[in-house]
Amino acid sequence: MEHEPGCCSHEDGERKSHHTDKAKSGLANRLNRIEGQVRGIKGMIERDAYCDDVLNQIASVQASLNSVGKLLLEYHMKSCVIERIQEGDTEVLTELMTTMNKLMK
Repeated sequence: MEHEPGCCSHEDGERKSHHTDKAKSGLANRLNRIEGQVRGIKGMIERDAYCDDVLNQIASVQASLNSVGKLLLEYHMKSCVIERIQEGDTEVLTELMTTMNKLMK
């Protein structure tokens, strides 16, 4: 995603990002697949599937969520973070580090 002017806003005190329709669609598709994977895991547990098989599926879901997180982080850094730094708001770096620490747990 390329930097889009005005991609971040503060509407009614709420921070918002404005991603392209293509970016939103891609993220939504990935999350829909993850949702299906989670339902599959639930079904495996209900069918008493072998624990190792269930754990492998859980690892797959975690990897998929990490992938979505990395992509969204990239979008965030290329848009909102750059924009806020250009506006002189360096507090965004502290916010970014806090978020990255949460993602890396």
